[in-house]
Amino acid sequence: MIITRTPFRLTLGGGGTDLPSFYREHGGFILAVALDKYMFLSVNTPILDDKIRIRYSQSEMVDHVDEVQHTLAREALRYLSISNGIEIVSIADIPAGTGLGSSSSYLVGLLNALHVLVQDQATPHRLAEEACRIELEILKKPIGKQDQYMAAFGGLTVLDIARDGDVKVVRSHLCVDLLEALEQNIVLFYTHDIRDATTILQKQDAAARRNDNIVVSSLCEIKDIGTEICSAISKGNLRQFGELMDLHWESKKRLCAGITNPQIDSWYDLAKKNGAIGGKISGAGGGGFLMFYCEEKKSQLRETMRNAGLRELNFRFDFEGSKVIFDAVSRDGRLAHIHRQNTHENGLVLAARSSA
Repeated sequence: MIITRTPFRLTLGGGGTDLPSFYREHGGFILAVALDKYMFLSVNTPILDDKIRIRYSQSEMVDHVDEVQHTLAREALRYLSISNGIEIVSIADIPAGTGLGSSSSYLVGLLNALHVLVQDQATPHRLAEEACRIELEILKKPIGKQDQYMAAFGGLTVLDIARDGDVKVVRSHLCVDLLEALEQNIVLFYTHDIRDATTILQKQDAAARRNDNIVVSSLCEIKDIGTEICSAISKGNLRQFGELMDLHWESKKRLCAGITNPQIDSWYDLAKKNGAIGGKISGAGGGGFLMFYCEEKKSQLRETMRNAGLRELNFRFDFEGSKVIFDAVSRDGRLAHIHRQNTHENGLVLAARSSA
């Protein structure tokens, strides 16, 4: 059995500029931090049969990878040329659809485990790029590159995305006191709304592709604010970070209908009246978590939001990224996997010869 632990992430600046429709013209900039809330993936090799078993919110048992319904699991298995004989079980600290990058955490964690299984351990950069290729190119999801990179690398991290899609990963090295102050002054509240970000991102992506002035100018503002946020944090001016988050929220709301709604706006205004300096909705918007930066009145803010029906998520920052926390494939399991791979490769050779 192989078990991986992969963190979720929280975007602090530049959200949305990591979509290809934007960065191919303007370049992207992301500042994000990984959280100690995780996706756990367990991978095992059956000994007595060649079934594929996948357990998540549903349960699948099929004979071949082409029959797998879970799109991320199917394409990850195909990518590593595993056609059968595998068990995958996932457990998450936080439900999907809450804006913390759970899908990419699943994929990066699974790729990490599968690379260990085939005895070809991958670097964080390789894991991130493979996950990007599967999600953006193979599955053609209207998403960006930050979730995959943050899942793989963790930490408080800057992603500088070139127009050709190349991602430069830069760790933010803050003193311990500043890191702890940032960690303690960011508060997260669960809205109890789970949403599929695809619809929002599709609209935003389509608008950027047709060079919609409002969307493109808003994303340019978000990118500029993101660099200012990075500078403010690195200089220890955390209050300015909170103020810039408030500006960021105004720009983000202009990207697409559905990012906010009257209830979210009401909660945001309530938080601002009770100590929050600035904040935003997590991920693409529409639900998930409300994030706020607060310094002096955190107890008041917590009580107010709790009375409004929201639940706080306590967290710490994660600095390890996707990690193998258990690796103990049995001898029989390893031999069974090697036999399946040899059978698969021999089948491909025979098929190639017969078609020649």
